[in-house]
Amino acid sequence: MASDTTHPALLPERIGNLKLANRLAVAPMTRVSATPDGTPTPEMADYYAEFAEGGFGLVITEGTYTDTVYSQGYLNQPGIVTDGQAAAWRGIVERVHAAGARIVLQLMHAGALSQGNRYRDDTAGPSAVPPLGEKMPEYGGHGPWPTPKAMSADDIDAAVRGFVSSAVRAREAGFDGVEVHAANGYLLDQFLTDYTNRREDAYGGPVANRVRLAAEVVAAIRTETGDDFCVGVRLSQTKVNDFVYRWPGGSHDARVIFTALADAGATYLHIASEGRDWIETARLDGDVTITGLARRVTGLPVIANGGMHDLRQAAQVLEDGHADVVSIGRGALANPDLPRRLAAGLSLEAFDHMMLQPMATLANARLWRRSVTGAGV
Repeated sequence: MASDTTHPALLPERIGNLKLANRLAVAPMTRVSATPDGTPTPEMADYYAEFAEGGFGLVITEGTYTDTVYSQGYLNQPGIVTDGQAAAWRGIVERVHAAGARIVLQLMHAGALSQGNRYRDDTAGPSAVPPLGEKMPEYGGHGPWPTPKAMSADDIDAAVRGFVSSAVRAREAGFDGVEVHAANGYLLDQFLTDYTNRREDAYGGPVANRVRLAAEVVAAIRTETGDDFCVGVRLSQTKVNDFVYRWPGGSHDARVIFTALADAGATYLHIASEGRDWIETARLDGDVTITGLARRVTGLPVIANGGMHDLRQAAQVLEDGHADVVSIGRGALANPDLPRRLAAGLSLEAFDHMMLQPMATLANARLWRRSVTGAGV
């Protein structure tokens, strides 16, 4: 570690123009706790502020839908496509900033993995290929995914415009940046994935074509928001409906993907979990880890996600140069004050699956912690 007393995650860090108090980020987690029209609520402000007050240097929001066509993935998912939604987000940003943290809004287009869209009943994706698996009941879905319509050139243009206009709204609302969600099986990842993308145009075929849409989104956001605005990208090999998928070209595909996004103007890359035993499951060809390769290829800051509430593993990831920042999901739900606990040498509260229930509000989580651990609120 950096010293006998300081965990490396507690050291300050910089991502682009953002100065972070430490190298601990709250990972984006779907909560579906907005109003039916997608407006963030006061309870959401409490939820995000608690992480900032608990000492996290960076808070990344849940995936937020970007247009009034195909992007919404879940009922009660927040959006940033109306003035009212943006105004409600501004209040959340102010709460987080007042507590000393930075906050980035994750922009998400669900594509074929939409199971609750108030604007329309059908879905769209790169190709008319039904997604693997079934809808997620914990987010209000049931049964098989429908076959999406193959997106036309106009549909693709509309999706890009949605990402861009949402990023502009996010900047106006005071966010420190946005994170383009190109992971976990959602739209941009559907284009990147060989078996869901069977297109024969410039967006299909080799990996350099399949990453094109994600790169175009990043470049367009960069153009409209300026060089000083943080534009991150979240990537993963696995998906919410496919836990075993890996990029077929291994390190070669990774290099192409990382380079394209860096060239498009990304500020950082956030690479999502491949499993709890991160050091092993994040390996590509040979000894290289996916995040270590991203750092080496692009020179950009990289956020690693996956089991980082194991603080020994987090220390190894940071000290051995696999990543610059670690993001924590479940461990943060159980311990919104995790950075303060780490600094004080206190043990972490155990995670319980009940805390994953999307409709669990901050108040419910506090009551749960009090009832099972005796922890204060």
